[in-house]
Amino acid sequence: MTKTKRTPAGAALTGVILDLFRLTTRMLTAGDKLVADLGLTSARWEVLGAIVEADRPQPVAWLARDLGAYRQNVQRIINNLHEEGLVAFEANPHHRRAQLVVLTDKGKQTFDAAMRLQAPWVNNLSEGLSVKDIETMHRIIIALRQKLESN
Repeated sequence: MTKTKRTPAGAALTGVILDLFRLTTRMLTAGDKLVADLGLTSARWEVLGAIVEADRPQPVAWLARDLGAYRQNVQRIINNLHEEGLVAFEANPHHRRAQLVVLTDKGKQTFDAAMRLQAPWVNNLSEGLSVKDIETMHRIIIALRQKLESN
């Protein structure tokens, strides 16, 4: 098997990417365990978070774009959340068929409960890491994401 020549930065980033794949798997597993008793998964929690973070109600396609996910996958999750009474649909004055997604009171309570579980968990996870290093990592992740999004 022929090895493709990488620059030193390319080789270093390849190692980071492989570790990010492993980290993502472990984060999703940990998130699933953390919120399982609330009837959530990491994916459902992520979608609820996107709804909360949006500055106003958005259609599924916009939520999917913000998450960097496929609209069909987000639609499936939204439909499940709707069946369980965690989200509702409102009329969209700009588009008749693309309804807006909003959290119900039950959805807000469930999301708040998840965040109460997340705070001690993330505090424990961040123990021993410097804020400066975490902020540097965050800037690098954002820069890489922006490069990928511009391609």
